[in-house]
Amino acid sequence: MDSQRNILLIALLFVSFLLFQQWNMDSNPQPQSQGVEQQVNNGDVPSHTSDGQPITDQSTSNNLITINTDVLALTVDTLGGDVIEAKLLAYDNELDSEDPFVLLKNDAGHSFTAQSGLIGAQGIDTAAGRAQLTVDADSFTIAEDQDELRVPMTFEKDGISYVKTFILKRGSYAVDVEYSINNQSESAANVQMYAQLKQNLMDDGGSLTMPTYRGGAYSADSVKYKKYSFDDMQDKNLNLSISEQGWAAMMQHYFVSAWIPRTDDVTNLYTRTSNGQGYIGVRMPSTTVAPGSEQTLTATLWVGPKLQDQMAATAPNLNLTVDYGWLWFIASPLHSLLSFIQGIVVNWGLAIIVLTFIVRGAMYPLTKAQYTSMAKMRMLQPKLQAMRERLGDDRQRMSQEMMELYKKEKVNPLGGCLPILLQMPIFIALYWALMESVELRHAPFFAWITDLSAQDPYFVLPILMGATMFLIQKMSPTTVTDPMQQKIMTFMPVMFTFFFLWFPSGLVLYWLVSNVVTLIQQTLIYRSLEKKGLHSK
Repeated sequence: MDSQRNILLIALLFVSFLLFQQWNMDSNPQPQSQGVEQQVNNGDVPSHTSDGQPITDQSTSNNLITINTDVLALTVDTLGGDVIEAKLLAYDNELDSEDPFVLLKNDAGHSFTAQSGLIGAQGIDTAAGRAQLTVDADSFTIAEDQDELRVPMTFEKDGISYVKTFILKRGSYAVDVEYSINNQSESAANVQMYAQLKQNLMDDGGSLTMPTYRGGAYSADSVKYKKYSFDDMQDKNLNLSISEQGWAAMMQHYFVSAWIPRTDDVTNLYTRTSNGQGYIGVRMPSTTVAPGSEQTLTATLWVGPKLQDQMAATAPNLNLTVDYGWLWFIASPLHSLLSFIQGIVVNWGLAIIVLTFIVRGAMYPLTKAQYTSMAKMRMLQPKLQAMRERLGDDRQRMSQEMMELYKKEKVNPLGGCLPILLQMPIFIALYWALMESVELRHAPFFAWITDLSAQDPYFVLPILMGATMFLIQKMSPTTVTDPMQQKIMTFMPVMFTFFFLWFPSGLVLYWLVSNVVTLIQQTLIYRSLEKKGLHSK
């Protein structure tokens, strides 16, 4: 029937459109201008003193220390106490590389650092520059019997003692940064803590088959999670309030860095750009330390992979940086199920296979309804053709008699299309669940598939996927009689195979196994239909 044929074609094109839309979402970088000068408002950003004077953003000094746990290796500059390098020891930089992945860095071509400090009347970050902090050693390592490592850095000024302490815990990517201000002067001290991430303005580095996002993100009173790209930062500076616990972050594929203020008072969340650098951070409220008293200000730096459970325990909504898009309500349970299965089979490739059987099994009633409807429609074609010849151009009469025929034969003309439309969101959601899972990064399957997050180096899986798609098409009853549409449908497996050549092998594995399951289900369904006399090619 023409309507069913057109709907099937539209459904297939819709799948392609949604995939194309998802591929290109957040992956259309625009040229980033270098040397963009900051538009200064009085006291608008923490790189300025409370009276609006700019703080010198000095380059790193030669006084560096290292802080090591079982999962992190940090390099901290004693000039201001900024984290200028963060190595993630549990993640290799490249597949089979002995070098760990470096998230924060201060290379000549790419600078990405986590800064924090104190401004205000008695702040130690001033128009003259950053404070040179003193530390007892140049290297700190958590001991095997330690669960927590504390690294204090001190500074004295005008009778006030400042201690900046890094607190790291075993197995954790959350680093607490404490500022203790002990005021032994005769006057009250006014200070304000800020924490910000600074990175080169750059494109997101994504590709057609691996769309990724590199840029800012935040959580505030107005929104649980929102991206704020480098382009957005250049267009407009953010200036938001956080009355509950929010955060400011810079994220990339699989990894994220974020500052979380630890205060019950209203915090300012901001962005800015200056000299080819993008900044996103938080500025905590001013604190007055009375003479003879001490106050402690704290913020937490998350610097690590997108581990949803750990991030959710660190700050509300931080786990949303694992961005599943608009189908998160499907993708998130699928990821949880995939992780559960992997805990049993201990192989992410096998977990994908098991998950595929579960998903396709759950959709079996839809699949059966789809092919049953298609078979019935196929068998009605001779009657429909005779009806067309008898009624000619009388479309109204044709439509009435077709509806009567469908009702008599108990056939739903949309029965073959609705299951396809319902399956599309599941595929797209699983696509993002696999794409956003850091657990699949460099995860091997077997033989030549050594990284499920990368393409099949020999294109074996995509070719097998295309072959199974071709077999499904050949086995499926069809009402398409137009030669041009037949050619288009025949070409579809070739087109999909071409697309999948560069897809992550984990996703291709899912599609391949899904096709195999479909072939099995088709065989069972058609045998049942043949017994009822319905199956006809």
